[in-house]
Amino acid sequence: MPVEVYTDGACLGNPGPGGWAAILIYGRHRRELSGAEAETTNNRMELTAAIMALEALRKPSQVVLHTDSTYVKRGITEWVSRWQRNGWRTASRRAVGNQDLWRRLVAAGRGHTIRWEWVRGHAGVPENEKADALARAAAVAVQAGD
Repeated sequence: MPVEVYTDGACLGNPGPGGWAAILIYGRHRRELSGAEAETTNNRMELTAAIMALEALRKPSQVVLHTDSTYVKRGITEWVSRWQRNGWRTASRRAVGNQDLWRRLVAAGRGHTIRWEWVRGHAGVPENEKADALARAAAVAVQAGD
């Protein structure tokens, strides 16, 4: 049985205060994680959500990771192997943006079998909606100084 993971990131302004959230479900077990940064971008929060979810797994797992970020999904399934081969450079030879988080995401995925699924945001998928609400709440809290 795979661990079902739903992730989301939010930013109040881009850049601005941001939040991330992950929901991990394994059978009857459920864990919700969230956090925030005072100054960040939406893409960084989307990546952080996936990283934190994978880093929370205590043993090698089969994972279905749902994200509403095409940036994260395409980055990890299509682009990252090319970036690595090119010394973390894009096709236009520029340094990969958010390279620190991409490297951490690659490392966090080692040992797991991950199926990356894109889910349309704000389309009524209950766990995606909950992850969105948690990420937004974290962003609002950090903006308020909590």
